[in-house]
Amino acid sequence: MSRVLAAARLHLVNPLVMVGIPWLVAGISFAINLALFAILDTGPDDEGFTGGVASLYITVLVVFVQAVTQLLPFAMGLSLSRRTFYLGTALVAVAQSLYYGIALAVLIAIEGATGGWGVDLAFWGPAGLDVDDFALQIVVSGGPMLAATFIGLGIGVVLKRWGQLGMWSLIVGLVLLFGSLAVLVTWLEAWGDLGTWLTDRSAATLAAGLPTVLAVGLAALSWAGIRRTVP
Repeated sequence: MSRVLAAARLHLVNPLVMVGIPWLVAGISFAINLALFAILDTGPDDEGFTGGVASLYITVLVVFVQAVTQLLPFAMGLSLSRRTFYLGTALVAVAQSLYYGIALAVLIAIEGATGGWGVDLAFWGPAGLDVDDFALQIVVSGGPMLAATFIGLGIGVVLKRWGQLGMWSLIVGLVLLFGSLAVLVTWLEAWGDLGTWLTDRSAATLAAGLPTVLAVGLAALSWAGIRRTVP
């Protein structure tokens, strides 16, 4: 267990990259959106939201890609096994998802209490992701972050083991998969049924349950891939 914790601490050697960069990018996006909504003439009932908070999730994803591609060779140079590095990275992913969930829940609470920062802006909790219960808000905000961390971990494993060819193969495969699903749903004329099914699901199911299932699946695939990765 001590070696797993040592592997986890490797990710925190440079906290400005692991934690600071995502908040910097999200903070810039927030400042831009705040300025825009301050300029716009919106009424009290015209609450606006943007997808700007996605910048936080995307940046964390990229950070975890780099965590695998850059830190794995260093960890193996320190005689840490692939298994130890993977478990340490997964531990950091879970801990960071909880941290971001709490931080976002606090920001969303402030956002609600200040009337959208005084300009009716729903930035940190947009499009139904703002729930009334604080504990549930942590789960709703942290669930997608958990998925983002393991997506980044999985992409990092693909890059490290199979290189650019593996990455492009993954992209092409995903395009074919989702394109085929879109064609199938269209052929079945099931877009309305799919929309109804999604709207009938709770925020906890969509923003916490499904991302958690995705994260577990990606964790298994990433472990299978990292076992034969070379430095």
